[in-house]
Amino acid sequence: MLSQRPPRPRLTLRIAAFALADVFGLSCVGIGASWFAQGKGAIFANFPTSTAEAVACAAGGTAVMFWAAARILGEIAKQAPELQAKYDTYLANRGESGRPSADKDN
Repeated sequence: MLSQRPPRPRLTLRIAAFALADVFGLSCVGIGASWFAQGKGAIFANFPTSTAEAVACAAGGTAVMFWAAARILGEIAKQAPELQAKYDTYLANRGESGRPSADKDN
């Protein structure tokens, strides 16, 4: 029996590793932001101990999150031809056309 849901990207080892880096960045943002909320390290007792450490932790975490998200999107983009073929097959099985034809006037 054919799948009734549209095709989805495959989870590869690289995507999983970048997702872990994203979680690390989010944790850093949370640690830095906790200092701003309570004026002391709320997650770890002795870190961050100053505004500079809290800003560096939050900014570094934000940078890691954006870097990891961009890499995840790049890895998913590498799967585009395979996903497009699967999606065309999925639509054909449902009785729909996959891509608009070039000779139609819009």
